[in-house]
Amino acid sequence: MIRGNSRSVDALIYCLLTLVAFMSLAPILNTLAVSFSGKVAAMSGQVYFWPVDFNLNAYSQVLHDRSFFRSFGVSVERVLLGGAINFLITVLMAFPLSKSGKLFPGRNIYMWFIIFCMLFSGGLIPWYMTINKLHLLDKIWALVLPTAVPVFNVILLMNFFKGIPKELEEAANMDGAGAWKTLFTIFVPVSLPALAAVTLFSIVGHWNAFFDGMILMQHKEHWPLQTYIQQLIVDMSSLMNATDAEEVKRLSNMSSQLLNAAKVMVSMVPIMLIYPFLQKYFVSGIVLGAVKE
Repeated sequence: MIRGNSRSVDALIYCLLTLVAFMSLAPILNTLAVSFSGKVAAMSGQVYFWPVDFNLNAYSQVLHDRSFFRSFGVSVERVLLGGAINFLITVLMAFPLSKSGKLFPGRNIYMWFIIFCMLFSGGLIPWYMTINKLHLLDKIWALVLPTAVPVFNVILLMNFFKGIPKELEEAANMDGAGAWKTLFTIFVPVSLPALAAVTLFSIVGHWNAFFDGMILMQHKEHWPLQTYIQQLIVDMSSLMNATDAEEVKRLSNMSSQLLNAAKVMVSMVPIMLIYPFLQKYFVSGIVLGAVKE
């Protein structure tokens, strides 16, 4: 009887998880289908999870624009530069903060300071004025330096470092290893799950950010990809200015709904390619780094 009840409960759990998975994937599948559908079918609500009047006009409109590839390059540069800065600062901050107050006097003061900054912001206008005073506007540094210290990632990695056996560090010290060598030869190699988690957070954060690009980039040539696709619309002026017959036909078959669907799918591809390589570390890094302090 107990075994039968257990199977029934397992079956119910699997059904619920399947339903949740479908509800999570349904918007993505619908967006993908819309992006490959015709204008009339998409605007009339005929598209659900399979394309109607299959065509590639929306992707052609996006991918044939040189501005798209320029913005794509800006986003790649931002992810590489910002991710590297976030990784370095996160590791260098988390290591000393993982020590006790005896080994690191003033540790609690630093912790209260960074937590206060995480909870309370100075405001949008002071943020903009600071970046402007530093002459960073319209530069790639304006996109990466204001987010150089990811406090949540620091706390996550700090808690993971605390879980590393102290005997490892003591053995390294007995062998003559200093703080730098201990950090990069012991703590970093055994912290791959937590490092993968914070790296993924950093990559996704930089890749999906669009608001700061709108505020800080004064020329569209410097827009990151997400800012570009937020601003990318097909209006009547584009159609009126088009002189080539094929261009007129292509633009006339477009709608904002089709373009928006194509934008979403294109912007998801890089993250979907990166995530599988970090997935096996992700869950364990979050769990192990979030159970202390």
